[in-house]
Amino acid sequence: MTIKLFLRKAAIKSVKKIYYFYRKLFYGIKPLTIGEALFNNFKPNCSFLYNPNNKDYFVSELNNLHLCSEIINSADKICSHQFNILGSDNRYLGEKLPWNVDFKTGFKWKNKFYKDIKIVDLNNNADVKVPWELSRFQHLFTLGKAYWITNGEKYAEEFKEEVLDWIEQNPVECSVNWTCTMDVSIRAVNLICAYYFFSGSPSIDKDFWNKFNNLLYTHGKFIYKNLENENEYRSNHYLSDLAGLIWLGLYFVECNQAAPDICRVECNQAAPDICLKWLRLGLREFENEMKKQINEDGIDYEGSTSYHRLVTEIFLVTTIFCNKNHIYFSGDYMTKLEKMCEFIMNITKPNGLSPIIGDADDGRFLIFSNYPHWNKRDFNHILAIAGEYFNRDDFRIFGKEYSEDALWTIGSFKTVQKNFQLSSKGYDTEGYYILRNSRIYCMVRCGQFGLQGHGGHCHNDQLSIELSVDGEDFIIDPGTYAYSSDYKMRNLFRSTKMHNTLFIDNLEQNDFNEYDLFCMKEESFAKCSLFNETTFIGRHYGYMEKCGVIHERQVNLKNKELIIIDRAIGNKISNAHINFLLDYEVTIEEKQGGIQLSKNGRKILLLFPGEFSIKDAFISYSYGQMLKTKKILVEFNNNESSTKIKIVSGE
Repeated sequence: MTIKLFLRKAAIKSVKKIYYFYRKLFYGIKPLTIGEALFNNFKPNCSFLYNPNNKDYFVSELNNLHLCSEIINSADKICSHQFNILGSDNRYLGEKLPWNVDFKTGFKWKNKFYKDIKIVDLNNNADVKVPWELSRFQHLFTLGKAYWITNGEKYAEEFKEEVLDWIEQNPVECSVNWTCTMDVSIRAVNLICAYYFFSGSPSIDKDFWNKFNNLLYTHGKFIYKNLENENEYRSNHYLSDLAGLIWLGLYFVECNQAAPDICRVECNQAAPDICLKWLRLGLREFENEMKKQINEDGIDYEGSTSYHRLVTEIFLVTTIFCNKNHIYFSGDYMTKLEKMCEFIMNITKPNGLSPIIGDADDGRFLIFSNYPHWNKRDFNHILAIAGEYFNRDDFRIFGKEYSEDALWTIGSFKTVQKNFQLSSKGYDTEGYYILRNSRIYCMVRCGQFGLQGHGGHCHNDQLSIELSVDGEDFIIDPGTYAYSSDYKMRNLFRSTKMHNTLFIDNLEQNDFNEYDLFCMKEESFAKCSLFNETTFIGRHYGYMEKCGVIHERQVNLKNKELIIIDRAIGNKISNAHINFLLDYEVTIEEKQGGIQLSKNGRKILLLFPGEFSIKDAFISYSYGQMLKTKKILVEFNNNESSTKIKIVSGE
């Protein structure tokens, strides 16, 4: 860290410390609100993603897509307070929603000044993400759609009652739902979307809208004063903060339709000058964060495919909102944004799912479709939007099941009847290498650790693989399962022995403190030395200081088989194994010299040079969910092992 950067970081922390001290003394006397009367007769003047004046068009399109019944059913469950949040399964949450409670464990966070609230206690199993997730209000989009389809005022009344109850249960700066600025921002964005659905409801009076707009203004003022930018390496949190400022700025600020850039945007008479500051800061920093957080090849630098999906969604949807208000970003920004979408397309497996590499907490910005049951491993909703925005048929092909997402953001969706075959692709900086042909998909992880070597959302997965054959997943990454609610399982799921790579004794590729759940200093320094359409060769150095070994893995793709050669270069080692973690419902049958794996009629044969064993294991498809499965442990002898994987069905 440079002296200049150190001084800047210290200055930010000092200023914020003084601010928090001041706020604690005066937050009850001088609240962030400015008075509901200021918002009398206020109406936003921006061009939104979807225009309420075109309501009939949207309802017609939803009918054409045969989605209306599903949307109404989902909205009715919301009105009945039945939710499935972070692995809870469908659950009735009570007459009043438990905004400050982890309803999975019953733990409740008491209301007090937000900086005094302990959000994580590793000695209990409470998960603060549960109340945060509910309070993001991402379910309001589904309520709004049902309201437009049916004109049923019960949906508007549910929206109104939830917002008023949330305000009562979450005093400004005085509840667990004010402790994470990212969640404050995402909540604000979803509340803005709800406004455009319910603004014409006869069940909602002016008094409510005054309270509502005052709440949004309060969110903006809070975000502006609590930006998550103290650390040297910023993340999806800070990006979410900025997006919140942009959305709130556009909502409150008068946009000049002839304005080519933000410099000519003026304040709405009902909005104070600070709203213009939110917008200008958000736009300027959005450009900067695209440069800092996204590598030249278009990949988010946090070391997680799931967080890449979230960051892409934030950038993409916010950019579209800005463009609709004649605000545009630079050419370099737009080039990277398109590459971010290309990465999502290129890692997609033949079954339409994406490998979940690194952490995954199922985070979303806006959930336009399938709110109760969206597939956490399917990223193609991004490509549906990107296909229309960038006018790319290849994106459209992958996003064809998510035309509703494109409808709400772009206004239309073009159906494309084409065949499109992806080829092998390598991403050197972050280290994702995809070998594929018409039948086999294999991803290898080998590259820079997240946050430029500081870990964050990375796992010990260097040289780990995922394998899909004929559209069926056989060998997969374990997922994440949980963060702070179960630190032991958190550490297990990010450990080396849970990934499809070489592990020696109980050594980790990169050591970590079991109580520091989001830090893992890089020791592996993985690097690919050869990659082409059919071959990958790479090394990592995570064992070098611990036992004098460099792990090298070679993967050769052939028409109907995959050959994996592992070498331990250096000292002779013992008690080492190659791990293969199997997908859920893969069945195992031992054959001479190996194992036959079967799934949905597809079969592959794994042949090993030495002894192997089959052990119980776990995987997680989504946050809070854990499934039992099996893993194969192959004994690693003589510092080299070769595994041959052959397709034995459908030949």
